[in-house]
Amino acid sequence: MAATQKSIEKWKTKQWFNVHTPQILGEAVIGEIPAQDESSVMGRVIKVSLSWITKNPSHSFMTIGLRVSSAKGNAAQTEIGYLEQIYSYTHSLVRRGSSAVYTISKHKDSAGKKIVLKLIGISRYKINTPKKAGIRKAVIDFANDYIASKTTEEFVKSVIDGSFQVEAMKVASRVAPMAKLEVKKVEL
Repeated sequence: MAATQKSIEKWKTKQWFNVHTPQILGEAVIGEIPAQDESSVMGRVIKVSLSWITKNPSHSFMTIGLRVSSAKGNAAQTEIGYLEQIYSYTHSLVRRGSSAVYTISKHKDSAGKKIVLKLIGISRYKINTPKKAGIRKAVIDFANDYIASKTTEEFVKSVIDGSFQVEAMKVASRVAPMAKLEVKKVEL
């Protein structure tokens, strides 16, 4: 009984912090998290569906990891840690008679910040291994040039609105006909 009393008292001493999205996502409040003080809330990662933030149903298959970067008063400011497609969505894209091409690559943006990019491409029909390698090389080279010319915020916006995927799909389609090209994960 004493242990229960102690845990209840500890819970009462915690304060609640409003979690704000980064500036590129509108600085909206997406929830609250409890913590002892401002220093103990730093570094926490909040995983949220992107459609919750953007109010766009087409983003319902993408989750975003927001890392708390600063806390002042009862407000916790966040930065984007990662963007990720839901596993069931990416694997529902692959059909019989098509091929999946996966890429994992590391890039640097215009400010020198490291970005890990994971892509999945779905071909219209079965393709051989040399064509898969050609697609990987073409897409990685394109992503390297694309990311190097943008800031992290601009790149994240282009992934969210789909313009990066459209451009990458055009590059991949020059090697073999592609049905879909999706960003599986972006780690910042």
